[in-house]
Amino acid sequence: MGKVQKKIQLELAFMKEIRGEAPDALAKGTELSAANRTPESPATEHLMEEVCKGENVKKAYQRVKSNKGSPGIDGMTVLELGHYLKEHWVIMKDRLLIGTYQPQPVKRVAIPKPDGSSRILGIPTVVDRFIQQALMQVLQKRWDKEFSPHSYGFRPGRSAHQAVKRAKEYMKEGYTHVVDMDIEKFFDHVNHDILMGQIAKRVKDARIVKLIRAYLTSGVMEGGLVSPTNEGTPQGGPLSPLLSNLVLHTLDLELTRRHHRFVRYADDCNIYVKSERAGHRVMENIATFLSRKLKLRINKTKSAVARPWERTFLGFSVTRGAAKKIRIAEKAVLRFKRRIGQLTRRTRGISIEQMVTQLAAYLNGWKGYFGFCETPSVLNRLDSWIRRRLRSFLWKQWKRGRRRFAELLKRGIRVDLAAQTAGSIHGPWRISSSPALHMALSTSYFISLGLPLLEAR
Repeated sequence: MGKVQKKIQLELAFMKEIRGEAPDALAKGTELSAANRTPESPATEHLMEEVCKGENVKKAYQRVKSNKGSPGIDGMTVLELGHYLKEHWVIMKDRLLIGTYQPQPVKRVAIPKPDGSSRILGIPTVVDRFIQQALMQVLQKRWDKEFSPHSYGFRPGRSAHQAVKRAKEYMKEGYTHVVDMDIEKFFDHVNHDILMGQIAKRVKDARIVKLIRAYLTSGVMEGGLVSPTNEGTPQGGPLSPLLSNLVLHTLDLELTRRHHRFVRYADDCNIYVKSERAGHRVMENIATFLSRKLKLRINKTKSAVARPWERTFLGFSVTRGAAKKIRIAEKAVLRFKRRIGQLTRRTRGISIEQMVTQLAAYLNGWKGYFGFCETPSVLNRLDSWIRRRLRSFLWKQWKRGRRRFAELLKRGIRVDLAAQTAGSIHGPWRISSSPALHMALSTSYFISLGLPLLEAR
C-alpha cells in the first residue's frame, strides 16, 4: 500500500472515530471514561462538551490541516496530525472533559518585518493548534454577536477591505484628521488577569476557563529552555485573535460611549475627527484610558494625529482632494517591487515559463488584496514594469547578438529592426523598452504564458 493511500485511510479512520465517538482506546484500559469521572469543578454550562463534539473537532482538524504551518516544540507536522489523533483522540477528549489537559509550551520564532524589526510568534504544537481551533469555533459563535460593528479583524463575514471602505466614508463625511494609534507590542502585553476577568463574565464552564488560562501560561521555549509567560497572548495560535478582540472590545465600548467615529482591525485603530486640536485631545484621553483600564501603552513614535493621506491603514491610504480614492500605500508598493525584483532577477537559471509560474502565484495573492484600490493607473504602471523586467530577463538569457537576432526574427520583427536592436550596445534594461522587444514580447505573449494582469481589462 502506498504512503498516500495509507495516510488517507488513517485520516478517514480518524473522521469515522470522531463522528461515532468510538470508545476503542478506553476499552483497552488506557483511561477511565469521562462519563464515569467527576470534573475538577462543577460546570453550570456544558461548553466543553460542545468543543469536543464530533462535527466541531472534524471542522477544527480540517482547518488546521488547510492552514498548514510549522511544527511546534515536539516537531510534529500537520501531515502527522491525523494519525496521532486516530490513536490518541479518545484519551485527549477524556482529559479535556475532566479538566486535566495540559498544553505544551509554544516555540518562539522571530519573523522579520519590512522596517527591519521583527515580530515574535509563539508557535503551538499542531495538537494544541487543533484544540485551540475547536475551542475558538465554539467561543466565537457566542462572543462575536456582542462585538462592535466598528471591529473588523478576525471576525466571520468581516474584512480589511470593509474596514478601509468605512474609514473612507468617515473622511467623506467631513472628518478631516485621523488619530492613528499604535498599541505598543499589544499581543506581548495583554494583561492575563484583565483578560481572564472578561472571559469569566462570559463563560460559566470552569474547564474552559482553566484551559484558556493554561494556554496563556504554558510558557515559551527558546534555545531549549522554557520561560514562563506572565502576560500576552502569543501570536501564532488560532485562539489568540479571538482573545485580542475580547480585550479590545473594552476599548470599542469606550470609543462608542464617547461618540467617536472609529475603525478597528485587531490592534490597528483609527479614530476620525474634524480638527488637529481635537485629534490631540482624543489621543491623550484614549492613551490614558488604555493605560488605566487595560494596562496597555501607546507607541508614541508610531502613533500620530495627521491628515488621512499622510498615514496608512492596513496597507492602504487615500488620495488628496474631495474624491478620497483608496490607493495602495507607498510602503506596500515598495515591498511589492522588492519581491518582484527577487523573482525576476536576471541571473536566475530558470526558464521564462518557470519564472512566470512563480510570479503568477505571488501576483494572484497580491492582486486579491491590493486590487481593491481605486487607482488603476498604479496597477497599470506596475504591470508595465513587470513586463519590462521579464523582457530584460529574456534579453539577458539570449546573451549574444546572433541569438538575439534569430529570436527577434522568429517573433516577426523585420530584419533591419532586428539587426539594429540585436547589435545595440545598450544593456538589457534599456533594450527592454525598445520597439522591437515590445512587439516581439508583447503583453499577449506574457498572458499566454500565464502572467496575470494586476489591472483588469
